[in-house]
Formats: sequence, C-alpha cells, structure tokens
Amino acid sequence: MAPKRPTGAGAFPKPVESPAPKPPDPSELYAALDLGTNSCRMLIAQPKGSQFHVVDSFSKSVQLGYGLERTGRLSRGSMGRTVAALRVCQQKIRRHNVHRMRLVATEACRRAKNAAEFIRQIKRETGLSLEIIQPEEEARLAVISCAPLVSTQTDQLLVVDIGGGSTELVWIDLSSVPARERPRAIMRLHAGFHTTNSPFPAAKVVDWISVPLGVATLRDQFSDVEDDAARYALMSWYFEENLAEFAPYKDEQTRKGFQIVGTSGTVTTVAASHLGLKRYDRTKVDGLRMTGDQIEAVIRRYLALGPAGRRRDPRIGQDRQALIMSGAAILQALLRCWPTDRLSVADRGLREGLLYAQMSADGVLEDGPY
Repeated sequence: MAPKRPTGAGAFPKPVESPAPKPPDPSELYAALDLGTNSCRMLIAQPKGSQFHVVDSFSKSVQLGYGLERTGRLSRGSMGRTVAALRVCQQKIRRHNVHRMRLVATEACRRAKNAAEFIRQIKRETGLSLEIIQPEEEARLAVISCAPLVSTQTDQLLVVDIGGGSTELVWIDLSSVPARERPRAIMRLHAGFHTTNSPFPAAKVVDWISVPLGVATLRDQFSDVEDDAARYALMSWYFEENLAEFAPYKDEQTRKGFQIVGTSGTVTTVAASHLGLKRYDRTKVDGLRMTGDQIEAVIRRYLALGPAGRRRDPRIGQDRQALIMSGAAILQALLRCWPTDRLSVADRGLREGLLYAQMSADGVLEDGPY
C-alpha cells in the first residue's frame, strides 16, 4: 500500500484542479500553453477564489529539441509533430471559446536558428500566436506556480525547474516576511524579481540562474558514453560544474528553515517511484515532502534496473525512460550542493504560473492564502 502523503507543516493547499461543476462562462476562461524542448502542454482554467479550476488540458511529448544540440536547428520531423499537437490545442481553445490566453515557447526555440521561421509556420498552420520568452520570465513563472507549496516556516527557498532544454534555479530570502505572508509574497513576484515601492512585505530574490542544460540537452551531451553508471556520474558532475557562478553555491546553508521546491517530470517521477505507485496519482505526488536519503534510494534503484529495467518500470514509462537518468543526475547534483530534508515535489510549473500571472493581472483572484 502506498504511504500516506505527508501534510507538510504550514504549507498552503494546492490549486483546485477538479473539473468545474457546470459549463463555464467563456468570458471567465484563460488558456496557458507551454511549448518546451520535449513537451507541448496546455491548461484551460477559470478563476475560483484565490485558485482556479482546470476545465480542459493537453499534454503531448513532441521532442521539439531532438537533434538541436547537433545541428542548431529544429528538425522537419520535430516541427511536424509539434504543429500536429498545437492543432489539437487550437481545437480545444476554439471549442471552449477562450479569448484570454498566453502561449509561450522556451529553450528549444530560444536556441534554434530557425525558431522565428517556425513561429511563423505555427501561426500560418494553426492560427496560434506563440511568443518565445526569456529565461528570467520562465524562472519567475515557475516560482509563482509553486507558491502554494511554500511552508510558512521557510526562511530560505530554492525553486528548481528542470526542463527539457534548460534548468532554472531561483534562491529567495523570506526571512524578513511575516510567516503567514510568505506564500503570498512569492505570488507577488509575478511582476518581476526586483520590484520596488511595494507596500507589502517583499520576498527577496538573492540570485537566479538559467543553466542551458535540461534532461534532453544533458543526455545529448553524453550520448556517446556507453556505460550506464559512468554516463550518469559524468552528467551529474558536468551539471554541478555549470552551477559554479550561482551565488548561494558559495555559502554554507543550514537545513533549518531551508526548503527546496522541485518542479519537473523528473521530480514527480522520482516521487511516484518512492511511493510505489502503480498508476500515477497527482493528488499523492503534488506537495509530497521527500528527504535527500529517499531520493538517493530511488536513484540507486534506477541505476540497478539499467536501461532495459527502466523501460519496463510503469512508474517511469516509455516517454520518460530515455530522460530519467539525466534528470536524476541534475537532482543529485543539487542535493550535493544544498543537502535538505525538505524537498517539496511540485506537479505544476510554467502553465500554472502563466494562469496565475494572467488572473492576478486582471484582478480576478480573491485576496486569500494561496
């Protein structure tokens, strides 16, 4: 039987994502689409109190960044898969008659030489207008999506978003914010990491970094290493080397009052493996607290399984098995730098951040605990 999910001291509830009880008014709907290096994902939601109800969703592995590391360009096949997925998103947006939306692309399109041409192709073939956002905004949106998981006891917070093509890390000092205000202070970062003249207690962004290595790009860097364990060790070492300029890396941190929130398919997969889930269950995974020892135990099991065993593991799945060890290498490097017994698993990310930011800007979310 799966262990009971820890409640997490002082953490606020997660967003309400059950279906809306009645057909929603189209004027209340918002859409958020995240086109990443591996996946195309979309949410359509309506505001509900200080949270939102998800009305419809879409997620598809499109491997947009396949071959990008070698050629510097998006391939014809990758673009074809992505356009097909975006047509489904466009149909859902039209079916629900959504007019408020934010549709963004991230690292693969930031790096590809033919990205601008591809964005025009998407517009021409689907009618959708995507914008390529910069790393700071991507990091900011990931941070605010995780606000409900921030404990009121957290003084120092590290939010980590492991993507397909890049990994964003944001270190936030909450020590000057009253305990009950801390999740709300995180939400206010949607306006920028360095806002001034705010009458509210401010969360201070100590440092942030976008490392151009995600689960796909890191895997591709070491695809020529045949030995599974050696490839894993090299990936973890290489990622840690790329953290050298991140300021908090130089300071020794105490575990008390320190929390890491991890948002990615890697972190949720590790959590599902830790719980022994036969079928993925978001309600058990989102908000789960894990210790460094528990994460290390899962990674050791992955290594013992080997590539063939990981392919057969239902908690990893066919789509994730090729990427799970590069993601685990990133996760282990982070835990070497900042050991913690309080890593919170976030089954949320850029899409939720886009929704929160749109709804907050329109003033349709109630002022309440997030």
